[in-house]
Amino acid sequence: MSELPVLIYDGDCGFCTRSVRWAERLPVRMRILAWQEADLAAYRTTPERARHEVLWVAPSGRVFGGAAAVAELLRSARLPWPVVGWAMSAPVLRWVAERVYRWVADNRSRLPGATPACQLPPEQRPGHRHGS
Repeated sequence: MSELPVLIYDGDCGFCTRSVRWAERLPVRMRILAWQEADLAAYRTTPERARHEVLWVAPSGRVFGGAAAVAELLRSARLPWPVVGWAMSAPVLRWVAERVYRWVADNRSRLPGATPACQLPPEQRPGHRHGS
């Protein structure tokens, strides 16, 4: 595995790309990869999972998805972000964070920064590799 954590996102989604650009400004040492360009098997994940949620692959190889991935990203940053990440991981707030994340992910084609590609089914999006 990598000595740095890896953030894997949907490179065909404008909202996702804008969100990752924000994450790049956090003081976090990480690799950032669009899932369309990543060797997902090497990261112990699948295209189906990567289409469904953002992924955080820890140096240990553990894969976090969705709200848990965002929480891990924030926990890896400098203050005040780790506090937010820990709060998102707390049992009561984890439930809320997961629901909010799923709503955002399910509606990303309607959010600021979305592109027409966000509205296409995954197999019709630019950069989709058939058989991946």
